[in-house]
Amino acid sequence: MTKKYFGTDGIRGRVGEFPITPDFMLKLGWAAGMAFRSMGACRILVGKDTRISGYMFESALEAGLSAAGADVMLLGPMPTPAIAYLTRTFHAEAGIVISASHNPHDDNGIKFFSGLGTKLPDEIELMIEELLDAPMTVVESSKLGKVSRINDASGRYIEFCKSSVPSSTNFAGLKIVVDCAHGATYKVAPSVFKELGADVTVLSAQPNGLNINDNCGSTHMGQLQAAVLAEHADLGIAFDGDGDRVLMVDHTGAVVDGDDLLFIIARDLHERNKLQGGVVGTLMSNLGLELALADLGIPFVRANVGDRYVIAELLERNWQIGGENSGHVVCFQHTTTGDAIIAALQVLLALRRREESLAQARQALRKCPQVLLNVRFAGGENPIEHPAVKEACERVTLAMAGRGRVLLRKSGTEPLVRVMVEGDDETQVRGHAEDLAKLVTEVCA
Repeated sequence: MTKKYFGTDGIRGRVGEFPITPDFMLKLGWAAGMAFRSMGACRILVGKDTRISGYMFESALEAGLSAAGADVMLLGPMPTPAIAYLTRTFHAEAGIVISASHNPHDDNGIKFFSGLGTKLPDEIELMIEELLDAPMTVVESSKLGKVSRINDASGRYIEFCKSSVPSSTNFAGLKIVVDCAHGATYKVAPSVFKELGADVTVLSAQPNGLNINDNCGSTHMGQLQAAVLAEHADLGIAFDGDGDRVLMVDHTGAVVDGDDLLFIIARDLHERNKLQGGVVGTLMSNLGLELALADLGIPFVRANVGDRYVIAELLERNWQIGGENSGHVVCFQHTTTGDAIIAALQVLLALRRREESLAQARQALRKCPQVLLNVRFAGGENPIEHPAVKEACERVTLAMAGRGRVLLRKSGTEPLVRVMVEGDDETQVRGHAEDLAKLVTEVCA
């Protein structure tokens, strides 16, 4: 069945526009509560990032869940992976995250975790959607769900992150800059790195409800690059608004993306005979990552774009490491979903073991020039399926004569068509990408 509301990463949109409205969230809370309560006693955790609309949607979800007879435990502002972890440790039936991840404050959304801290199975999402179209009811008063708040959630998650590295770990002498994107990591991330001994300068950790991801964090790296150079830091770490993406900056100010981080972690595990299977990337992963892993004898496969698909591929193959160049990095040996803080810690450990700087560690991965252009897509006919666009993609692929690739895809979280061209000649690659983006723009008009 085609899903009506759920996309690849939950339900997301502009605040005040259906379905990101208080009345829909009330009904969604009720539908989720009814779906999980049908399986037995029901306790659901609810956390959020720092955007102002989170207060409104938290209250609406809380009312809907209670009306369905589900008990609610409120976490307040917490990283998305923290909610996955706490859902497991509290033995809850589900966790709900109120967040639009890397989007600006006027967007918001809902993500669900199962009781195992993983994405919801399709059958449960479909059950919730079916209930959303049913009349809302209220259980009798004696069976209404109760609501409580978990006051030590941050401390629990900080200790969990620290437990992902050996107890002897000490980052003394390591000078880092951490950009929290005025988002959900603003409390926990600086504490984790400081408690492990690092000298930490903190950026963008003063959320006001409106400044999440605003010219900061992993989607806007300029501030972090400047700070790393100004502070003469060893490296910088940038999180997105909900704490499931991480990018870095080396001491020269160069951006280190998810492909680089995935390579550094995988190489370290491989060298210590700790790598289980291979590495899962996506259709957007740079060809250079595939080649660098091949040089080490590490298998590599591509999943569709989206951490949901990376995780599904990891589970299918019983592998542990996967991720996206956008900074979603999954370390299954430690947790059940993409976790930016834990991924950053694994990179820092790998650097310590090899006694390398971040700039040195990434040298073994030589990337192919890759150009990614976004074209806004208003709806209607899918431009990727347009005959002229298909023909142009085939023509560009032939022109690169096996030395590159073309990928067009619709974003799962934004109204965009992403045009990617990759090859060994940067000038040629950019020209092809611009021509394709122009054609897609014309088709979308």
